[in-house]
Amino acid sequence: MTSLTTSAFDLPDRLSFKADPRLVADDEQHFAAIAECLEQSIADLSDHLAAERRAPGGVGRQAMDRDLEIHRLTARLRALRRFGLDLCLGRMVGADDPEPVYIGRLGLKDSAGRRLLLDWRSPAAEPFFGATHADPMGLASRRRYRWSGGRISDYWDEVFASDGFAGHAALDDQSAFIAGLGSNRSPRMRDVLGTIQADQDAIIRAGSRGALVVDGGPGTGKTVVALHRAAYLLHSDPRLGHRRGGVLFVGPHQPYLSYVADVLPSLGEEGVQTCTLRDLVAEGAAAGIEADPAVALLKSSANLVKAVETAVGFYEEPPTEGMSVTTHWSDSRLSADDWAVAFEAAEPGTPHNEARDLIWEELLTILVDRHDGDASADLLRASLTRNRELLTAFNRAWPLLEAADVVGDLWSVPAYLRMCAPWLGPDDVQRLQRADAQAWTVSDLPLLDAARQRLGDPEASRRKRRHEASLAAERERMAVVIDDVLAADDDGEGAVTMLRGRDLRDSLVDETALPGTEPDLLAGPFAHVIVDEAQELTDAEWQMLLLRCPSRSFTIVGDRAQARRGFTESWQERLGRIGLDRIDLASLSINYRTPEEIMTEAEPVIRAVLPDANVPTSIRSNGVPVVHGSVPDLDSILGTWLAAHAEGVACVIGDPTFRATSRVRSLTPELSKGLEFDLVVLIDPAEFGEGIEGAVDRYVAMTRATRQLVVLTSS
Repeated sequence: MTSLTTSAFDLPDRLSFKADPRLVADDEQHFAAIAECLEQSIADLSDHLAAERRAPGGVGRQAMDRDLEIHRLTARLRALRRFGLDLCLGRMVGADDPEPVYIGRLGLKDSAGRRLLLDWRSPAAEPFFGATHADPMGLASRRRYRWSGGRISDYWDEVFASDGFAGHAALDDQSAFIAGLGSNRSPRMRDVLGTIQADQDAIIRAGSRGALVVDGGPGTGKTVVALHRAAYLLHSDPRLGHRRGGVLFVGPHQPYLSYVADVLPSLGEEGVQTCTLRDLVAEGAAAGIEADPAVALLKSSANLVKAVETAVGFYEEPPTEGMSVTTHWSDSRLSADDWAVAFEAAEPGTPHNEARDLIWEELLTILVDRHDGDASADLLRASLTRNRELLTAFNRAWPLLEAADVVGDLWSVPAYLRMCAPWLGPDDVQRLQRADAQAWTVSDLPLLDAARQRLGDPEASRRKRRHEASLAAERERMAVVIDDVLAADDDGEGAVTMLRGRDLRDSLVDETALPGTEPDLLAGPFAHVIVDEAQELTDAEWQMLLLRCPSRSFTIVGDRAQARRGFTESWQERLGRIGLDRIDLASLSINYRTPEEIMTEAEPVIRAVLPDANVPTSIRSNGVPVVHGSVPDLDSILGTWLAAHAEGVACVIGDPTFRATSRVRSLTPELSKGLEFDLVVLIDPAEFGEGIEGAVDRYVAMTRATRQLVVLTSS
């Protein structure tokens, strides 16, 4: 942390005029107060956290509340330690109030309750991001800081009132924002919170009801909006808190998730679950790409995913014939009507495998109620539980099912597939069959996911029985301990006699300490789902996300022009078809990332296949032309660039034989989506493919460059 005796400003010589005490003295004084408050807050939080950890753990809700408080304190402490004075993003001055309001990543008050930093997500902070000269939102001026190594290396003043120039540095073309756009890239997304623009901020702060589509071309900050919106919604919308489901963030691939991994923690949010669609299904990690495009197209249909319901329902029809059940005391008749009654014991929507225990208990109840012999109900129930004939009939009537077996049967038993998907023609049924039914592809994942959600965990029942047995053993052990304590109390009086109570005995058993399973953090339900590069999702893949978000609260981020399979319909048409009916559309049209020189060459590439593409307008030109050359020049081009740039990251796209280094990545066009690099070198882009897919891959790859683009060909 910056000490109280060190200036927060470390301006280069060329900006010495900005170091004038008349311009920064108020800031210096405020930063000193922030530094002192941070030091005290970290000490207080550390003490509080240590006390919570020393406190008894408790049981049940008490233990859960303690764990949540420890998590909250730990997250807050980590956020304060992660930053120092650079918690502060900038300040704003109202037209009617000369007192500056300082905006921070987190809110901060001193011991007297004076507000030192206003949380950027607060409604009161909105003008800091949203004010423009056309709509100042009540501001007279705004100052943004650019931090480097914990100190201010530049700042930028904007004045909205005609008489408000006093006390501000002269405006210059190399503002903190524009300078940041041209700065070196790194393997992780750089911090941009301080330079969020008005069009982006309006979308970040939009309400969470229904589906909000954020449509924008390359460089418009879609990913920035998506990530900051996750943090904003968790802070501002009580319906989305972690106890109510929280937020799921879905990205296109693992390199993308690695690239953005630091953003949410830097915003003070560590509870957002992030994943790719592959991560939602156990088979996703090893799944290959469907070799036959026709098969992939068939499996992309939401109807085929819904056929899983029919596939499982095939195993939930009650027997049409009755049976006799023999016990040591009598024979009982279990009719077809009895089976039907038992099958109705589970509520609609109960996963198939989890319904088994309910149906089994109902069968036993029917048989026990019908018995008129001398045996007790408990004895008869125990006998029926071991009845091999009854168990065999029940397992045949309502079997335990595995998702992989159900979906695998669709690809290996034509009659089963025809029954579950009667709309498929004979050729389609045959096309979907394969020799190895469980050689999973990415196109199978939505069906596997739907089957797993519909079936539930086949091990759940056995785990439940093991848990109940462990619980009974723990209660028995605790009872022995209590009996020993009571035996040692000669007169049986005093507080120790309270231990005779059954409720207290049970409360002494810590169920959380018993064997259990780790929860599936991606299973949902989630209160809100954010999807980046959403234009790539098939209707079938959308079902995976709809299953996890019953509220239908989505932020959908994408660009129709970057859809590799084509996207000729509107967002409303696409999303309405998959089941979303409340859709708002926001468009981003300013390209903050890609220089004009590169966009001039990239635009015709996509316009050729999608004339109405939302091609954004670049706001900057760096004077560096696109270079064309031949593939043998690759090594010299990279060598020259690395020698001239001590920092920054380059990427070679389209050459699978190129070996990546610490500063030069090697990616396919598809895996470059969502990323950005200082230098991009395309290898034989004409070989990326034909039609829409090839054009989109070329367009995406070209627009990854923030400074320079080089195109190399073999001939």
